[in-house]
Amino acid sequence: MARFSKPGPISAKPLSVLLSDVFSEAYAKQGFAARELVTRWGEIAGPEVAAHSQPLKIQWPRPVEGQPQEPATLVLRVEGPMALEIQHASDVILQRVNRFFGWSAVGRLALRQAPLSRRDRPAASPAPDPKTVAKVAETLASVEDEELRAALARLGASIKRN
Repeated sequence: MARFSKPGPISAKPLSVLLSDVFSEAYAKQGFAARELVTRWGEIAGPEVAAHSQPLKIQWPRPVEGQPQEPATLVLRVEGPMALEIQHASDVILQRVNRFFGWSAVGRLALRQAPLSRRDRPAASPAPDPKTVAKVAETLASVEDEELRAALARLGASIKRN
């Protein structure tokens, strides 16, 4: 009869460690030397700016031999209505980004108006309590249309809940 040895200890690695190279490569293609500019955008730009913008890429100008490296352009995706506000705050945003890098890496911002890809979508509110809906429906006896009465009862119950 063959003897089997016990399996060795399992060493689990976090998914972020396993995918680190994949993400680093993807960020590098967009001109980001480090992904922290994207992942920590809220800390860098501030919550008001970060709520309405996302860094898309950094465009580095081609180096000219014998000349110092020109600063890069940070391309931001910005929600349409906030583009003007963010454009007015561009000097402050550039200071914060360069403070994050520790040197004057970025010289200007370029804005692209587009909807943001949200990570934190608002959760749908739960259905109102059926007992509360029934109580509100009793007060709507004068409404003849049953569907309208039911819709108004749900609305009233939702308002009472909040």
